[in-house]
Amino acid sequence: MEQKENRVVLRGTAAGEATLSHQVHGLDFYRFPLSVPRLSGREDRLNILLPAPPEGKALPQPGDYLEVTGEVRSFNNRSGVGSRLVITVLARSVLPGVGEPCNQVWLRGTLCKPPILRRTPLGRDICDLLLAVNRRYRRADYLPCIAWGRLAQECGEMTTGDPLWLNGRLQSRTYLKNLGETSETRTAYEFSVSACERVPEFAIF
Repeated sequence: MEQKENRVVLRGTAAGEATLSHQVHGLDFYRFPLSVPRLSGREDRLNILLPAPPEGKALPQPGDYLEVTGEVRSFNNRSGVGSRLVITVLARSVLPGVGEPCNQVWLRGTLCKPPILRRTPLGRDICDLLLAVNRRYRRADYLPCIAWGRLAQECGEMTTGDPLWLNGRLQSRTYLKNLGETSETRTAYEFSVSACERVPEFAIF
């Protein structure tokens, strides 16, 4: 089984305009939402971050069917507005999409908190994991992961510090955040695990 450090392949439809996100070392980065349908008929709306295209190349337009390959990124939102943990896909390639919709992610990292195994009101096992995925320059992305059923039971037996390889997909879900006298609809992002195994230990830092 091929084990990738951090790789994402998405095929879906651009669901909004690409807007300027930030600038790094003089290079502009743009953000746009990508809608990827599930087999159930629901959709995941994922944040895509991409550098400004070369001169003469256009940014993705709403309605474009695209194939995006890249890596998962996370950062803490300290503005106090919206979700605290923001998950994006840093695009290395954005091309016209060909074929069926796709949402595939491969991650290799270290389990950095004890797994939380619980049961839904309908009696289904579910396990929450937090994976630290190494990147260059002595940094890491911290990604919330979720496993279901028998796989949840297996993940629940793992311990902090275990080096893991995971395969699955990115998913989005909306929830209502209570803000005292008011409430706000927010979107959470997580990695839905379809396969998990321990791998030979490696340093995250």
